[in-house]
Amino acid sequence: FYASAAQIGPPAGNLLANGVLAALGALLTEAQFESWGWRVAFLLSGVLVAFGLWIRAKLEETPVFKAMEAEHTRPEAPIREVFTTQPRALLATILCRVGPDVLYAMFTVFVLTYATKELGMSRGSALAAVLIGSSLQVFLMPLAGALSDRINRRLLYGCAAVAAGVWPFVFFPMIHGGTWLPLATGVVVGLVIHCCLYGPQAAFIAEQFSPRLRYTGSSLAYTLAGIIGGAIAPLLFTSLLSAYGTWVPLAAYIAIASAVSLAGVWLGRDPEAAIDEDTRLAAPKAPAAADATRSV
Repeated sequence: FYASAAQIGPPAGNLLANGVLAALGALLTEAQFESWGWRVAFLLSGVLVAFGLWIRAKLEETPVFKAMEAEHTRPEAPIREVFTTQPRALLATILCRVGPDVLYAMFTVFVLTYATKELGMSRGSALAAVLIGSSLQVFLMPLAGALSDRINRRLLYGCAAVAAGVWPFVFFPMIHGGTWLPLATGVVVGLVIHCCLYGPQAAFIAEQFSPRLRYTGSSLAYTLAGIIGGAIAPLLFTSLLSAYGTWVPLAAYIAIASAVSLAGVWLGRDPEAAIDEDTRLAAPKAPAAADATRSV
């Protein structure tokens, strides 16, 4: 539940970005916006950077990390150690991220292009569907994280990955008529499925690595998966649609990405093992025999 707070960032950022652009568009003329108004959005982002730095400076380290610092057991070459000692955990976490990233790229980015270019809908109506889905995600993301604390996290992730692979084959025929309500419903359902993947994701990834390699392993997983997942997804969607002229390859691409995530979930470990390891490391250490003797 607490790890899912960071996962709210993408939908919240989507709402903030579009909200700022909408406000600037309403307050400024087109000439003003093109001259200097567009810079306002970039300057406002500096406020978010300062806020993020303030949070990071005030954030306390976990008891597990403090215990490792006290015992001087932090790794000297963590990247090398992750690759050599925990390759399965790294592979599982990279694979589990691919599906959610591709799904999100479809239902927040490429769906705007598809709705306007292929269905003849206005960009405003397509954007409204995405913003409604993003608004719901802000609240559903932590709920999905909390749900994964109460049922098996791998089971929830796996079921959501299956749903992510199936839904595009329902979504595209459903919006074929080019009306707004089916589009909005389809986008909302797609983003709800994404919540069930992305909400538990931060906890699932952290649980795959031993505490002394958790920071590095998680960072590698997010970075490497971002390259092969969300970074290239819009380009692949565009290329597939241009080459085949139909939605079927798009849905197949999402299904393959979801299957990749399902493989990552299968390779991963259950949270109980990570919880037991954290509890053992963070537990107060018994005094040494010599210290006990001096106390007596």
